[in-house]
Amino acid sequence: MKTLKAVALPLIFLLCSGVAQAAEGLIVVKSNHGVAATADKLEAVLSEKGMKIMNRIDHAAGAESAGLELRPTEVVIFGNPKVGSPLMQCAQSVAVDLPQKALIWEDESGQVWLGYNDPQYLKTRHSIEGCDAVLEKVGNALANFAKAATH
Repeated sequence: MKTLKAVALPLIFLLCSGVAQAAEGLIVVKSNHGVAATADKLEAVLSEKGMKIMNRIDHAAGAESAGLELRPTEVVIFGNPKVGSPLMQCAQSVAVDLPQKALIWEDESGQVWLGYNDPQYLKTRHSIEGCDAVLEKVGNALANFAKAATH
């Protein structure tokens, strides 16, 4: 019974807080807005904070162009060389995961989510050493961006 409580209580907390862990290394935040509005809000906060928006991809539109259906799904690609370059100096392979990406999608029940790579997952994936301060800064910034876009 203690094991069930040990697992259930943190899971309930995550679900109630609007933050959940989905695919390995992906932090997922529940949005109070539609996909396009969440992406718009994210772009606004990123621009306000000096981040460069590289692209915004509408996967549902891409699916439609191929004669397929897909619930609203968008990716916003963004970054800042002042932050990404030091990470690449610590482990150049992290460049495959940069610039940062935010995935915004509508699930089968109509709920919208925003997901992004957990910097600690990237640390493990790329064996990043000596960049803990940068990873912490990135993690805090991503969490703040996600909160601003979803609330």
